[in-house]
Amino acid sequence: MNIRSAPRTLAAATTALLALGGVAACSDDGAAGTDPQRVDVVAAFYPLQFVAERIGGDAVKVTNLAKPGAEPHDLELNPGQVGDVSQAELVVYLKGFQPNVDEAVEQNAGERAFDVATVQPLRDAAADGHDHEHEGEGEAGATGEPHAEEEGGGKDPHLWLDPTRLATVGDRLAERLGKADPEHAADYTARAGALRAELEKLDGEFTAGLKTCQRREIVVSHTAFGYLTERYQLEQIGITGLSPENEPSPQRLAEVIEEAQKHKATTIFFETLVSPKVAQTIADQVGAKTAVLDPLEGLSTDGGDYLSVMRTNLQTLRTALSCS
Repeated sequence: MNIRSAPRTLAAATTALLALGGVAACSDDGAAGTDPQRVDVVAAFYPLQFVAERIGGDAVKVTNLAKPGAEPHDLELNPGQVGDVSQAELVVYLKGFQPNVDEAVEQNAGERAFDVATVQPLRDAAADGHDHEHEGEGEAGATGEPHAEEEGGGKDPHLWLDPTRLATVGDRLAERLGKADPEHAADYTARAGALRAELEKLDGEFTAGLKTCQRREIVVSHTAFGYLTERYQLEQIGITGLSPENEPSPQRLAEVIEEAQKHKATTIFFETLVSPKVAQTIADQVGAKTAVLDPLEGLSTDGGDYLSVMRTNLQTLRTALSCS
């Protein structure tokens, strides 16, 4: 008996029930559960999609809930995407990062869910002295509800910006895929090892590239870069906190301007999926320029992949910090 037949049977039954409710018809053409020859994996946002595709190879079909160009924090799932979560053999997500995904996973995925936040302890957002020097942290967002990251005890979810942590996520994901698909377990392990080698090479490039710089402080639109700055001995000064949708108070803007002037910042960083207006305002005040530093929460429509975007980030940092 094929050990994977039970999930397939469950997926088929779920599909039938969803179809009766008119839900399956809302799914995209690339939805999960459509290829019986591959393991159906749902990834909650881009970095998890990247790891799942690299480790799974041709043996998996990965569906990303967050489309390119979309900001994933407050992702709202349509019925078809909830159906994807219900049918997937493995759902890869980060609990506390996307409240609607958390809810869908809790109601529909059960033991088929892999929470990457459990792989290694998450860093405290307050570990960076500037992370909480602004108003609005822990307050209700635009919807009136506290943001999931603040609800989670002030933990920073952006672990993928440390390549070594992402490599460990890959190792554990290979184990989970091997349990779902024992026939290809050795292949998953081998690909996880290859991905680890690539990520460790990237880590070495960051370590060497940021070793000798005239400045070590970066002013960023939101404090997504704690893992990166901790790994490479930099310091982030956040205009807003963990949630990019928060608007900084006038007091916080004044504080950031003062910090930027104190550290002689030449660049104020903004992100591909967030408006650059606030960053531009601060840059104008301190005589700096703006540049993109991509937190890779979602892949922009410009393309590339995790490795290429991270290397672009490295070059951007080296220029801004005057690294030799």
